[in-house]
Amino acid sequence: MTGTDPTPTPQHVESTDTVRIAVHDLGGDGPPLLLAHATGFCGRVWEPVVETLGARFHCHAIDFRAHGHSTRPDRPLAWDGMAADVLAVVDWLDPGEPLAAVGHSMGGTALTMAEGARPGTFRRIWAFEPILFERTPDLVGPQPSPISEGARRRRATFASRQEAYARYRSRPPLDGLDDRALRAYVDHGFADTPDGQVTLRCRPDDEAGVFEHHHSDAPAALAGIAIPYRMAASGDGQLPAEACRAAAARHRHLELATYEELTHFGPLEDPDRIAADVVAWMT
Repeated sequence: MTGTDPTPTPQHVESTDTVRIAVHDLGGDGPPLLLAHATGFCGRVWEPVVETLGARFHCHAIDFRAHGHSTRPDRPLAWDGMAADVLAVVDWLDPGEPLAAVGHSMGGTALTMAEGARPGTFRRIWAFEPILFERTPDLVGPQPSPISEGARRRRATFASRQEAYARYRSRPPLDGLDDRALRAYVDHGFADTPDGQVTLRCRPDDEAGVFEHHHSDAPAALAGIAIPYRMAASGDGQLPAEACRAAAARHRHLELATYEELTHFGPLEDPDRIAADVVAWMT
């Protein structure tokens, strides 16, 4: 783990709401594949997964708005903005044909919404527990929850990356992450401050704001998706996992993969297994 920010300079793409989205070229050989992270994380947490995926795909990872090296919008962090970020990156990549995509949590939701808004953007989507809470007319404005309030109380600043790493390694929920994934998060999810400390790139208030707007049009988009779509669910029994199981039972065109021993953080807990399964399904 380095003492200063080790993140190579990413490319930036214009999205909606005057947001500039960071795109990380993670390398690899083969057709393009887009990786979309979960709330609070950043694109480079996919690095351990790319250790395997890179043998078959040229991998790019997005930093969603208010995350990583991307900028913040001047409006609430509703998830239609995340879908717009995906489409902006796809247009910038200009693959010439539908591309493959892998998403985790919010990232899977954003991929789903992007495909729903522009059918044929992707040829295949593999999503680990996309958030499938429907937006209804009675849900107006932010919806606070224990998860959003917990995010708002997160400690944002540490004396060093090593201190942040030690704290996360010692307590749930991040203590269960693969060491490579946790180190990638600490290396790239923090920015150096002028006084020599490090601070979260995704501010606690922004992470909370994303959670408060997690009801979206993704369930409706999912129903109309015509491309191969594999939805992965953990065995932790929490709402995201159960919503995925219910969606797969309701929509027979979806495939369901289960990882009983993992939690909602699955791609960061066992990146080698997830990567191998993605390669087997995508190719």
